[in-house]
Amino acid sequence: MKQTISAGGIVLNSKGSVLVVSQHNLSWSLPKGHVEKGENFLDAAQREIYEESGISKLMLVKELGSYKRHKIDLVGGDDPSELKTIHLFLFRTRQNKLAPLDSDNPEARWVEKEKVAELLTHKKDKEFFRKVLDEL
Repeated sequence: MKQTISAGGIVLNSKGSVLVVSQHNLSWSLPKGHVEKGENFLDAAQREIYEESGISKLMLVKELGSYKRHKIDLVGGDDPSELKTIHLFLFRTRQNKLAPLDSDNPEARWVEKEKVAELLTHKKDKEFFRKVLDEL
């Protein structure tokens, strides 16, 4: 099994809504992606958020921690070929216009905090979000 490291974030806009992104038009997740060689977790998180949403002006609030989960397969279940360790940060932004640059993540939207967990596809993403919801 391949083990990878990803980084991303929970991004809040001025209304307190949370940024979520579509992956391959098959699943919904928080913006995140693989940490590239030479990047630290924070740099990778900011790059991934920009690529998946077009949001470039991020204010770091704090690190939220990490969790492990398998890659999502084509039907929303676990793909056991890859185990990800995902590091997430909390950010705020005043930008509201979303314009994804990454063709693998063609849609991004702002969602009310209370509705994010039900939209997220992977159960581990849902669990992590629910765990940190009071910190947002």
